[in-house]
Amino acid sequence: MSKLLNSLSEDEYVLIRGTKKARMADLDEEALIRLHTRVRRARNKFVKLYRRSGAAKVEAKGARGAGKSANTYNADKAEVFESALSRVSRQLATASKHNARKLKAERLARARKDAPSFSDNGAGAGKVQVRSAGKARTDATRESPGRKKFEASSIAAGARRQAAKDER
Repeated sequence: MSKLLNSLSEDEYVLIRGTKKARMADLDEEALIRLHTRVRRARNKFVKLYRRSGAAKVEAKGARGAGKSANTYNADKAEVFESALSRVSRQLATASKHNARKLKAERLARARKDAPSFSDNGAGAGKVQVRSAGKARTDATRESPGRKKFEASSIAAGARRQAAKDER
């Protein structure tokens, strides 16, 4: 692994070094998103190179397995950037959850502050309990003449449709 890290270009090495946990600890969510994008692009680059050069070597080597073994450098680089991407993704997820919790707490605090307080009333001596026997709810619209007409019309329309089908 260290041999591969030594073979990285300066920009690639700086990018990988920037994904260490200690370096990412003080980054905010926006900076982590930018880092995540850069690492993802680098990973995609080497995955694409690995696939394309591997596909080109298949014809020369005569088999896919032989083409793959001749293309380990790009595969190893892609793997290095994949592990770096996973580190950044975990840190980004942690930062996002932290920000979400913070925003939720602020929103709830603002809602509590803006909500009216009923304890300021001072007029009552506590809860007033209202008790009623209540009555069973029944559908009073079933008995109305308009409802009866509507239902009769619906039944008649259905009967006409069925009669038309039966005539065919």
